[in-house]
Amino acid sequence: MKLTQTRIPDVVIVEPAVFADERGWFMETFNEVRFHAGLRELGLPVPRPFVQDNHSCSKAGVLRGLHYQLPPSPQGKLVRVTQGAAYDVAVDIREGSPTFGQWVGVELTADNRRQMWIPEGFAHGFLSLADDTHFLYKTTDVYARDCERSLHWQDPALGIEWPLNTCHGGVPLVATKDMQAQTLAQQAASDLPVWVAPSA
Repeated sequence: MKLTQTRIPDVVIVEPAVFADERGWFMETFNEVRFHAGLRELGLPVPRPFVQDNHSCSKAGVLRGLHYQLPPSPQGKLVRVTQGAAYDVAVDIREGSPTFGQWVGVELTADNRRQMWIPEGFAHGFLSLADDTHFLYKTTDVYARDCERSLHWQDPALGIEWPLNTCHGGVPLVATKDMQAQTLAQQAASDLPVWVAPSA
């Protein structure tokens, strides 16, 4: 298992080891010991245990996000694609963070087998790049409607470079709730997580 920091150091690409032979291939998609050790080697905190798994299937051009949860049920997410492809995005929305308002995007596909670790305090979303894209999430807390918040996927201040050329007419299919989401600047301070500096 190889862990690589993105341009936002807290967001990490996870690449499992794949063992292939004439029969096919095998990979360990998650190993808590190795995952935690890899984060520590990068100087990053170890998350709370994963307590919920989610699985979605999306048509090409579907955009889901940007979603996050506030305390007492914030969610860190380890995400991957098992069929198809998606452009996965994480946005740092932790007030006081050195990377507040910055985003990172990574293409996750069934072929590249990459995963992305998105810590608590980040908004998350993805654009499906192929029909029948299966997207899996491991989360550090259960879904909590009262804690759920959204950011607008097209917030001009964020400037996320979604690959919309993959969408029919360049327009993604977005849920009504997500289309009505506020921008980061419109969010009340009480609806944003707060960055906690790492201990020395």
